[in-house]
Amino acid sequence: DRPGAPLTCRGQGVDPGAKVRHRTETVIDAPLHTIWKLQTDVARWPSWKGSVTSAERLDHGPFRKGSAFRWTLPVPPNPVTPATEMEITSTVGQLKRGSCIRWTGPATAEGLRIDGIHVWTFTKVPGGVRVATEETHTGPQVEAVPEIATEILRQGLEAWLRDLKTAAETGSGTGRH
Repeated sequence: DRPGAPLTCRGQGVDPGAKVRHRTETVIDAPLHTIWKLQTDVARWPSWKGSVTSAERLDHGPFRKGSAFRWTLPVPPNPVTPATEMEITSTVGQLKRGSCIRWTGPATAEGLRIDGIHVWTFTKVPGGVRVATEETHTGPQVEAVPEIATEILRQGLEAWLRDLKTAAETGSGTGRH
């Protein structure tokens, strides 16, 4: 995939019409299987992903198409909402093991609803694995202030990649100590 091209998983990407979107990537110096396990073992997210306060799988077995999970994260005070906690229910729509994940779902908080689409790709490169992510948000509250909503999304995705990189490269959060 070329830089700037929308990320896709099994042919599906983010919402092309969304006003709120961000894409970012990093190279992680760790084995692909380590990174994949961190990203797909949702219940362990709070152990390495700083902003996630809770996370639970709503199904059992391998992380796969159709898997669903509920997770919460704090939302800083901003022009749209006071400081609050957002509950997100995500469902995996597309997945190719070791290569890509696409999930969708609503995020709700007091006075706020966001419909999100989130795509992740994992590509072996010299020096490790390039992890790229792109997410779009739609909903009346975020669409009223797209610049602010995009900046909050940017900060969240950058932090997620930083946390994933740290956990994968140091072996924390993998259950191996």
